[in-house]
Amino acid sequence: MKLIVSGGGTGGHVYPALTVIEVLSTGATANDHRLPAISPADVLWIGSRGGMEEELVRRSGLEFTGLPAGGVRGVGAAVAVRNAAQIAGSIGRARGLIRRFAPDVVLITGGYASVAVGLAARLERVPVVIYLPDVVPGLAIRFLSRFATRIAVTSEASYQFFPLDKVVVTGYPVRQQVFELSQAEARQAMGLPVDDRVLLAFGGSRGARSINRAVTAGLGELLPVARVVHVSGRLDASWVASVAGNLPADQRARYHPYEYLHDMPRALVAADLAVARAGAATLGEFPAAALPAILVPYPHSGQHQAPNAAHLAEAGAAVVIDDADLPARLVPTVLHLLHDEPALAEMRQAARSLARHDAAAAIGQVLWQVARPQPARTAGTRP
Repeated sequence: MKLIVSGGGTGGHVYPALTVIEVLSTGATANDHRLPAISPADVLWIGSRGGMEEELVRRSGLEFTGLPAGGVRGVGAAVAVRNAAQIAGSIGRARGLIRRFAPDVVLITGGYASVAVGLAARLERVPVVIYLPDVVPGLAIRFLSRFATRIAVTSEASYQFFPLDKVVVTGYPVRQQVFELSQAEARQAMGLPVDDRVLLAFGGSRGARSINRAVTAGLGELLPVARVVHVSGRLDASWVASVAGNLPADQRARYHPYEYLHDMPRALVAADLAVARAGAATLGEFPAAALPAILVPYPHSGQHQAPNAAHLAEAGAAVVIDDADLPARLVPTVLHLLHDEPALAEMRQAARSLARHDAAAAIGQVLWQVARPQPARTAGTRP
């Protein structure tokens, strides 16, 4: 099977597809059926040019081709028109890439570049499988869903947005390391003590200034209670480092600021509690790590993060704080939970109950099921 992938611009949309590709490359088992293995050379990623998506895909060793694309929501009219024109202009290039690569199926996880890829696949009669990481689909996925052969979703909460005959609930594909690591192993690898409380604070792949400000403002109260692993993002890294440098020596040893962590599985498993935005990854990685969370949905994320946070909160795995309430509520909420082990244990169990170990294999099976039949080859021809 030859596969084209087009993902979103954030890690929460890119990592699931990378995990599916990793599972496909090993020939995993889904529903007691062994899936044929594919080579990384059988995968082409077509995404947005010059962003985090390109960086993550190239780091994985896959072939990446970038297309110009931009959002049409939450921007000025002139920018929306320009970005729509970019997407329309990318359809022809995407068709050319599809013709040359000759994929058997296309996997889309979101992002505006995927609109051009999905439409091109439709025009070239290549089946499209959509995977929706979030609970609520964005504009690109809503539009492309009418052309998709199958739509894989993280949760039953997404049923209402699509024709039921297209939908399959697979769960969120999570890197196997999250399931396999023990907390002791994760802490040892990160240089953290096994017997201390650990709070993980981060704002997603780009960071979150309001979370960074609330966490750093509360360090005097938080550090006596827990080690704080703080992933600030690149934009705030310099001033967060300055805060760390000005801490008293005993507190400085308990504060662990990072600009970015490529090995997030260790941090997730090491933590007793997380403070985070509510991007798509929280729906899969937090349950896989059985990690209780205080979620702070980004208020300008359209329809995505608030429903994600509500889904985990309704299951008992998270507490939700509005972004505007962070200065007043974050530290008291963290301290309350860290001092209430029965409440944390209930949240851990609730998170664990949402995890799907087989999500990546389930999506891989869907891809194999809908892939267009490969032409028969005569003896002596090269594959």
